[in-house]
Amino acid sequence: MTLGTAPTQNTLAYGPALMQRLDALARFSEDPDRLTRTFLSPAHRQAADQVLAWMREAGMTARTDAAGNVVGRYEGDRPGGPALLLGSHIDTVRDAGKYDGNLGVLAAIAVVGELHRRGERLPFAVEVLGFGDEEGVRFPVTLTGSQTVAGTVDPAAMDAVDDNGLRLGDLLREFGGDPDGLQAEARRRDRVVGYVELHIEQGPVLEAEDLPLGIVTAINGAARYNATVRGMAGHAGTVPMDLRRDALAAAASMVLAVERCAQTGREVVATVGQFDVQPGAVNVIPGAVRFTIDIRAPDDADRLAAMAEMTAALEGIARGRGVELTLERYHDAGAVHCDEALMQRLETAIRRHGLPARRLPSGAGHDAMAMASLTPVAMLFLRCRGGISHNPAEAITVEDADLAVRVLLDLLRQYDPA
Repeated sequence: MTLGTAPTQNTLAYGPALMQRLDALARFSEDPDRLTRTFLSPAHRQAADQVLAWMREAGMTARTDAAGNVVGRYEGDRPGGPALLLGSHIDTVRDAGKYDGNLGVLAAIAVVGELHRRGERLPFAVEVLGFGDEEGVRFPVTLTGSQTVAGTVDPAAMDAVDDNGLRLGDLLREFGGDPDGLQAEARRRDRVVGYVELHIEQGPVLEAEDLPLGIVTAINGAARYNATVRGMAGHAGTVPMDLRRDALAAAASMVLAVERCAQTGREVVATVGQFDVQPGAVNVIPGAVRFTIDIRAPDDADRLAAMAEMTAALEGIARGRGVELTLERYHDAGAVHCDEALMQRLETAIRRHGLPARRLPSGAGHDAMAMASLTPVAMLFLRCRGGISHNPAEAITVEDADLAVRVLLDLLRQYDPA
C-alpha cells in the first residue's frame, strides 16, 4: 500500500498507540484461533469493559446503556450541553478482521484523549458510542444499539432468538442492559449536534486512487431475508428422480435466481451467505433447507424492483418443484444520504492536511443508517489493503490510522455548532 502524502513515521502522534489498542481489543474473541465477537457474548462483555476503561482514561464518564452500547461522554465548556456523537461498533462477524467497526470507536477515544491531554473543552460535548449489534450475526435483527439511541428500535427485537434458542432480551438483561429501558436511551434531537463515523472503506476505491481517506456520500439501502424450503426427505437410493421433492435442488435453483435478479444492469448486489441442509446425511434426500439473502443498492427504487423480481422468481421455482417456500424479510433499511454540511466540514479538515477530498458511496451498511433518523450524519472512510473486509486479512497502515485521528481532531476543534 502506498501512502501518498500521509504523515511520515517520524511525525506519528496517534497511530502507533491506536494500532496497539486495536490489536489488544482483537484478543477478546469467542474463538481461540480467530476473531469472533458477537452481540452479548462473553467476549463482547470483555471488550465492552476494556473500552469503558479506555474511555475513562481519556477523561470521559462512561457506562454501558440499556441496549448494551458502550457510551462515553466528554463535557463541553458548558456541562450538560448538546453533544456531537462519534463512534461505530465493537461486535464482529465470524472470523473477522481487527478494524471493521473497532477502528471508529478507538479512534474517537484517541481524539477525546488528546482534547483531555490538552485541557481543551469544546462549545459542545463529545459522546463516543461503541454499538454492540451492527453486524446482525447472532440474532435475526441488526442495528438494535444505534436504533435505541436514535429512538427507532422495535421492542419486538427483544424476542429474537439465536441458533441456540436463547432470547435477546434475556441475554441483554444478563449482560447488564435493560430491555424495558430502551426508550429512555433515545436522544432528543435538540441535544445532538450530529453523528460522525470513521470506518474502513471495505472496498478498493481509495487504495486504487492512492488516497488514505474518503468522504461517504450515501449508504446503500439493504434488505435481509430468511428463506426456508421444505420438500420431502427420502432414501437416496430408492426414490426415482422424477418423484423427488428435493429441497436442496430447489434451493440451489433459488440461489441462482437471486444472483440473476442482481445482474440486471442496476447497481444491485445480492448474496446468499448462509446455507443449512437438513437432515444432512449422505444417503438422504434433503427434506429442508434454510438460507439467507442479503440484497443492497444505492437507489431504493432499484432495490425494491429487484426484491419483487426475486420474490416472484423464488415462488415460481417452489411451485415448479413441488416444494414449500417461506420467505421472511427481517431487515429493511432505505438508502441514507450523508449531510452536505458535515461532508463539507470533513472536506475542509482533509484539505487542511494537504490531501484531496474524495467522495464515494458505501456499499456496506453502518450504524450511521440508524442514526440518520435522529441527526445529520457523516462518514469518513479509511483505505484498507485490497479492499478486503470481514476477513482476517483486513489491513490498514499506522500512517493512515494516525492521519484519520488528526482529521477527526481537526474537525472537532474547528467545528462551530451554530
